[in-house]
Amino acid sequence: MSNASTRTASDGNATTTTAATQHNNAPNYDRTVIACFVGYITQAVINNFMPLLFVTFAATLGIDMARLSALITVNFVTQLIVDVLAGRFVDRIGYKPCIIAAHVAALAGLLTLGLVPTRVADPYPAIVAAIMLYALGGGLIEVMVSPIVEACPSEHKAKAMSLLHSFYCWGQLGTVAISTLFLFVFGTGSWPVLACLWGVVPIAGIVMFARSPMPRIVPEGTATMRFVDLARRPAFLLMFLMMLCAGAAEQGMSQWASAFAESGLGVTKVVGDLAGPAAFALMMGLSRTLYGMFGHRIDLTKFIAGSSLLCVAMYLTAALTPLPAAGLVACAITGFSVGIMWPGTFSIAADAMPGGGTLMFALLAVAGDLGCAGGPALVGFVASANGDRLQTGLLFGSVFAVVLLVCVFITRRFAHVARH
Repeated sequence: MSNASTRTASDGNATTTTAATQHNNAPNYDRTVIACFVGYITQAVINNFMPLLFVTFAATLGIDMARLSALITVNFVTQLIVDVLAGRFVDRIGYKPCIIAAHVAALAGLLTLGLVPTRVADPYPAIVAAIMLYALGGGLIEVMVSPIVEACPSEHKAKAMSLLHSFYCWGQLGTVAISTLFLFVFGTGSWPVLACLWGVVPIAGIVMFARSPMPRIVPEGTATMRFVDLARRPAFLLMFLMMLCAGAAEQGMSQWASAFAESGLGVTKVVGDLAGPAAFALMMGLSRTLYGMFGHRIDLTKFIAGSSLLCVAMYLTAALTPLPAAGLVACAITGFSVGIMWPGTFSIAADAMPGGGTLMFALLAVAGDLGCAGGPALVGFVASANGDRLQTGLLFGSVFAVVLLVCVFITRRFAHVARH
């Protein structure tokens, strides 16, 4: 009896020890999620730092407005190409080497920007090369961090996704604020030093991803979907349209917010940038952070539907109100209304199609980027065709939010049918 009791106690202790050992050896995916947060800050730096230097480039390097505008196109086109190709090679190479390489490319681009243009006869090709390098990194980061966070164990993945995307907004605000303060204190001629200093962010990302475990992107036992499989799924086509409209609704207001502030209120460009795009980014980050904190209490599709209604209302307010101040407030609140759309659509798609993997996230990123490019262009085109009345362009822009709202209702209908 004594021996049996001893064996039982011994077995129990062994079981407890084994369980504790397994728990201690379990991968710490919290480090991986935090590394993804840093990844989105890196993308915010490389997307928002150079536009702050355009006036300086024109004054000190002799680069005209047409060539400055082309730099934005180079950045966008490079990231779009990477989005398209990433779905084909990331899974084959592996997520960890690709995400580290993305940060290395971002670092190389920032260092090239800081060290080369002022040391060569023609700085423009050097700036283009720097953009292509860090846009390569930015495109990969955009495609990869969302599926990584989605694959990490979490009780409420939509919360984690929303919080992830909030870091782009906070990174954007931080890039603008820190860069503006640095250039004010040390002078605009110090921009090459600042470009190199911003390299600290991708360096942090390299170190963190190198030391973090990488989750399995497609759940074990789930077949990875090919392009033809996704294209045949009505749910994917619906998500693609949602991402297209999410990007268009977001940038349709964001890109014109500064111009709207200047033309509506007659303020200076500095005040216009703070009251327009900076306030927009602040509200968008607030929306994503709030859902990241309290999303477990909120139905995601209801939140997106409510946000879409708010977005329509704010577009209409900005377009129709006779009060410039009210229109400016509407611009800022639009940032709050579009905050959940991009990360929320990612989460809905991942839940509906768990086998979508990298390819699905890459294609949805392409849709979002196309919307980001097409939305502001359509708003501007409609405004130009109506006597440069930006209010008319914004009135047309409300269509993006209306279509997104219809898509959400269809998504909820699909979910209701699936449950019953």
